[in-house]
Amino acid sequence: MASRRKELSHERIVDAASRAIRREGYSGVGVAEVMKEAGLTHGGFYAHFPSRDALLAAAMDRAGQDGADRLSQGMARRRAEGASPLRAWVETYLSEAHLTGCEGGCPVSALASEIPRQSPEVREVAATRVQRLLDALGQVLPASAGGHAAVAVTSTLVGALQLARALGDTPQGRAVLASARQAILDQYDHEDASPAH
Repeated sequence: MASRRKELSHERIVDAASRAIRREGYSGVGVAEVMKEAGLTHGGFYAHFPSRDALLAAAMDRAGQDGADRLSQGMARRRAEGASPLRAWVETYLSEAHLTGCEGGCPVSALASEIPRQSPEVREVAATRVQRLLDALGQVLPASAGGHAAVAVTSTLVGALQLARALGDTPQGRAVLASARQAILDQYDHEDASPAH
């Protein structure tokens, strides 16, 4: 019983921290605030994590899982409407919901500029998340796109979302998303192409 309660508390802490890092950035995540958001006392933190960096690494991993799940759900809706896999990916990632939903979205776009300044433990988890994003994009690009395309498209997606967020939920921010969507789809979304594997 106590083991199950500790496991549930641990999950609440990681969940709260995964939202907090996307909302506040790594430096904005304090142990006391995360514990409070999780409904737990600050003193219980070290029963769950040996350090703040261990918490940040777990939060980044969870944020990546959550972001991937939300992306998959959005892509499934677009695929059901007849969109190609690439179109579904691009339109979901560069959507207005993702523009305004930083707390629940992709942690790579939310945190990319901060990752190099983190501990090796956090950087390692973040690098895994970046690689998974690159690999997933490679799966929906046409084989004719070439090996460099996954990096170029992923960079465009992450950068466009960051620029749009910098401009805010404004006509200018939404225009950045629309332009990036169109540029990617014009170059790579060809119905006669088969996905790369």
